[in-house]
Amino acid sequence: MWAGAVALTTVAALVAVPTASVAASVPAPETGTLVSTNPTDNTPHARDGEARAFAQVGNLVYVGGTFTQIRQTAASAWVSRPYLFAYDRSTGTISTTFLPALDGAVNSLIAGPGGRLIVGGSFKTVNGVSRKNLVALDPSTGATVASWAGRSDGGMIRDMVLQDNWLYVAGAFNWLNGTAHAGLGRLNATTGAIDPTFAVDISTGRHGTSHYAWTIDVSPDGGTLVVGGNFLYVDGLPRNQMALVDLTGTPTVLDWSTEKYVPPCAAPATFVHYVQDVKFGGDGSWFVVGSNGGAGWPAAYCDALVRFETAARGSGQLPTWIDFTGNDTITSIEVADNIIYLGGHFRWLNNPHASDAAGAGAVDRLGIAAVTPATGMPVNWNPGRRGGASMPAGTSTWGSAVPVLWRGSDGLYFGHNSDGMGGEYRGRLGVFPIAGGRTVTPKNPPAETTGNLYLGTGNGQLAKVPFDGTAVGTPTTVSQPNYTGAGATWRAGDRIYWSHLVAGTPTGSRLDLSMFNGGAIGVPWESSGYNDWFNPAAMTGAFFLDGRLYYTRTGGNALYYRYFEIDGNYLGATEFVLPTTGVSWSTVRGMAWVGGRIVYGATDGTLRSVPFDPAATPAVSGAAITVIAPESAQLTWSTPRTFFSVQ
Repeated sequence: MWAGAVALTTVAALVAVPTASVAASVPAPETGTLVSTNPTDNTPHARDGEARAFAQVGNLVYVGGTFTQIRQTAASAWVSRPYLFAYDRSTGTISTTFLPALDGAVNSLIAGPGGRLIVGGSFKTVNGVSRKNLVALDPSTGATVASWAGRSDGGMIRDMVLQDNWLYVAGAFNWLNGTAHAGLGRLNATTGAIDPTFAVDISTGRHGTSHYAWTIDVSPDGGTLVVGGNFLYVDGLPRNQMALVDLTGTPTVLDWSTEKYVPPCAAPATFVHYVQDVKFGGDGSWFVVGSNGGAGWPAAYCDALVRFETAARGSGQLPTWIDFTGNDTITSIEVADNIIYLGGHFRWLNNPHASDAAGAGAVDRLGIAAVTPATGMPVNWNPGRRGGASMPAGTSTWGSAVPVLWRGSDGLYFGHNSDGMGGEYRGRLGVFPIAGGRTVTPKNPPAETTGNLYLGTGNGQLAKVPFDGTAVGTPTTVSQPNYTGAGATWRAGDRIYWSHLVAGTPTGSRLDLSMFNGGAIGVPWESSGYNDWFNPAAMTGAFFLDGRLYYTRTGGNALYYRYFEIDGNYLGATEFVLPTTGVSWSTVRGMAWVGGRIVYGATDGTLRSVPFDPAATPAVSGAAITVIAPESAQLTWSTPRTFFSVQ
């Protein structure tokens, strides 16, 4: 995992370490809703090729792609239904009345105005009549809507987005409706007529190839378009693979660009362009980019999921965060209900320190995953692109791509080029239903400024010290037999996380958690086996805030942080250093976040506090340090075992 701050990490030889300047944004985690990990049982199956697109009109779900045969169940006979079919969302029954005839692949589907189904792809005829790459169909019969004017020349329509009554199209074309348009265009979705005011063209493909737009999205307010694909210029402005377009007036290219998609990845002849999918976040203030490409990072964002802020301007844009797979492809993204879903043929996330293998911090995710928008860390949702005992003969459990993830009214639809998903046979397509999903609720330290500081005074013993944000009260000693071999500790919601000395573990210490409500500290358990590479005993103090674990450590004189996702208890693989001035972090012993300040002890036994703003530069200024309490006969504030709790 990488973010817009200086990254300091030791890794194996030949593996580069990402670095960059401080991020302008520190997003706070928000409550999200995950779909179920158990696919719906009654969806039909396709035999070959891949499913690339979904749309829903009424109770019918439409599926487009490169497949040629489908069947109702694993026991049913295959029937020829190339490139496009429909089925009943409730029953899964394949429609016998929607029977369009296309002679090429369907890449994109839109439920258009008036109940029409708009189809984009790489076909030449529809229902026996010449109609290149773009057509509107009757959703009941599949008959061509002859009055709908949209069409393109050769090449293909690769992606489409409907916003209000505008249909945005992207692909490999130079003409739309007989009007010159290169790679991008906008049509009236009701009539198919071209919008002459949209005159934004891409040009010049990478590595001497022909240009094309591969993926687009439009912000929910209709104000911004993001495009990715094989191009070097947009309206003559240098925009390598990525661009933003202002749609609020006459469409114009925005002053936004990044150099991170300029260098080639592993094999430029194969991965001519490596931006594979783009999606805006729920309110449009940010967008995410998924890529393939193999080796090439950190100079290039190959095989990575990246978040950018929409309002940022200027050249050389860097991301808010980046999640590396370890050189495995991401082919599709969907953002829904404050969750980012991604699909591809990756095997891990949070994996910046290895190539084609699991490095320190890697979290297993086989081809499909969900991450939090705030940090890009995986959450505890892991159906996996794998089949089970029910896989019929001749089917495939693994393939190179998940071309589409699409949030429909009842769940997350997936199209892939294999047949196993969630431990079941799901031939080329399926859906993870909303029913059976769950809510992901972020946890944070207490927001109150009055409570108690807990200070380790012995093995299994704590001093409970009243604290009002500025001064401490009279301590009482509390026996905590479950809290032995403890080190740096922090509170988050209904629990504490703490460094626990455990013999036989890979580092000799373990990141454990215990439930805590102000009484007895609960029996500890290992937070996650994915964290066993980390040595928490090296931390000399720690606190948690908004998806980040901030800490000091032996051998360092800085305030560090890693991402930490409580839904799964996954620790970020990359260590970052926060810009600060005037604090001797090497002497810190124990920390807590209380009301916007870091309250910390030190080797001299004194308790101090200092204002903390992680989005500022510097995040901490030593000029504002306040002494709260000196060392006394009763207490010395010189242990990592310090945390704050209201109870």
